[in-house]
Amino acid sequence: MFKFLNKPYPFNDDLKYNSKLIFFISIGVLAFLYLFQPLDVSLMDNKQKFYVVVGLGAITFLSLSLNLLILPSLFPGIFIKRIWSIKKEILWNIWILTTISIGYYLYYKLLGIFDIDFKMFLGLIIIAIIPITGLITVNQNRMLRFNLKLSEGINKKLNENKLIEEKLAHFKSDYVKDNLSIKVSLILFIRAANNYIEVFWKEGDKPKSQMIRTSLLKVEDLLKEHKFIFKCHRSYMVNINFIDKIEGNIQGYKLFFENLDFSIPVSKNFANKLKELI
Repeated sequence: MFKFLNKPYPFNDDLKYNSKLIFFISIGVLAFLYLFQPLDVSLMDNKQKFYVVVGLGAITFLSLSLNLLILPSLFPGIFIKRIWSIKKEILWNIWILTTISIGYYLYYKLLGIFDIDFKMFLGLIIIAIIPITGLITVNQNRMLRFNLKLSEGINKKLNENKLIEEKLAHFKSDYVKDNLSIKVSLILFIRAANNYIEVFWKEGDKPKSQMIRTSLLKVEDLLKEHKFIFKCHRSYMVNINFIDKIEGNIQGYKLFFENLDFSIPVSKNFANKLKELI
């Protein structure tokens, strides 16, 4: 039970959205009071009805404004989205219900139209539940739409990444017979040497390689859309998905790949970028 209550829950801190929400919920309470006339409103004369209906609607508006706009702005440290939980959300909604109910009670007492007994007070609480129900329902629907949109975005990105990884990279050599076409996802790393590059790729358990007469600069442009291919040194580009181990010392980092008996250096200029990517 406690584990469930401590689960994360997204706090709605969108003040612009909440302003619209407060307005429409307050109008909804006004419409409910006018149409259904609870708490013996139907027995009042028109002037008293006006005071009750408009007054309770105004209190709803003020209470929601206090709780959804003013308090989060004054005490942002309390309403931090990343540490908000189901337990806090429940307590928060109880607090809002309490402030609205007390507001209704004090207003009815100020009007002095009826003697307020337990039944009357219970009726005020029931009316106060209406805006809370609306608030919870709208926030749940908003959260559902957000999660669906987020899921769609993630799935779209995954599909895009899959398509990118399945693409072929066509390495054109100054000597046509040395041209190479290979799936980008299979590339282990590329190293430059004078006027040549050597492409290493995964094929079975052991890596294969081929020399191609071209420049690393041209290869960078060829592979620029593939974020997992990273230039870690002026002479090396690596596929971060195949890095087996990283070692660091005073000179910098070294990258190790499975089934290779040598390491690849990481220039100090590229070290922070590598950390971000990994």
